[in-house]
Amino acid sequence: MKVKKIFTYEWDAIAGVITAVAASVLHLLHVLDEKLMLSIVLALIALLFTNFMRHSRNNELAAEKIEHTAADVQRIQAGLKLPEAVLIGPRQIRACHDRFTAHMRGETIWYNVCLSMYRTPALFDALLRPAIENPAISSILFILDDRQIDVWNTTILPQVENCAGGKKVLEPCWRPLDKNISFILADSHASDGAEALLSFWGEPFMAEATERSVPRFVFHVNKHAELIPHLIELSRSHRLGAASSA
Repeated sequence: MKVKKIFTYEWDAIAGVITAVAASVLHLLHVLDEKLMLSIVLALIALLFTNFMRHSRNNELAAEKIEHTAADVQRIQAGLKLPEAVLIGPRQIRACHDRFTAHMRGETIWYNVCLSMYRTPALFDALLRPAIENPAISSILFILDDRQIDVWNTTILPQVENCAGGKKVLEPCWRPLDKNISFILADSHASDGAEALLSFWGEPFMAEATERSVPRFVFHVNKHAELIPHLIELSRSHRLGAASSA
């Protein structure tokens, strides 16, 4: 290791410094005359210029390598595409839901969610209140199966009314929905586009219990996914259907 370190020294620069010091001392001692001293100075200037030129070339080569590396990195990044949907398991589902809720903005759609998930104050405060009190969210619209009307009126609505920003929760669209899919759809300021949390009713995606059905696996659908326009259209069709029936 010491030998390798020695080879890294700038020996020409070191030799130039030693020569300059020695020449200065000899000149002060009147051993060297001015003509010989001038020759030494010119030689040192030439050595300094040569050393500068070598380092400039090395810097140019290093800059070219950096440019090539940056271009390669850009090509690799361009070739990498985010997955359209990411499966979130039980260990990460709560953290994913919290991040999604915190990043939502504007109008949000909650389609065919199970209201029993929000019945207890603890679950309501953990899962629904953060969205209601998120100032970036302008409205929350539930599109729900009409068999959940009693749960909404007796359990969920009173808790909503006690929230700051509870007025942003619109009157739900009550429809006869088949228990197949459930999703939360909203614009995200993290990705600057519409994203969704998508889950499916029944095992293994939903843990069925006597009191409530709890999502076990969800898909985080990214903004560039082809599924997003279909979810938007699905929610729009039910909203239009509810408006026409009213």
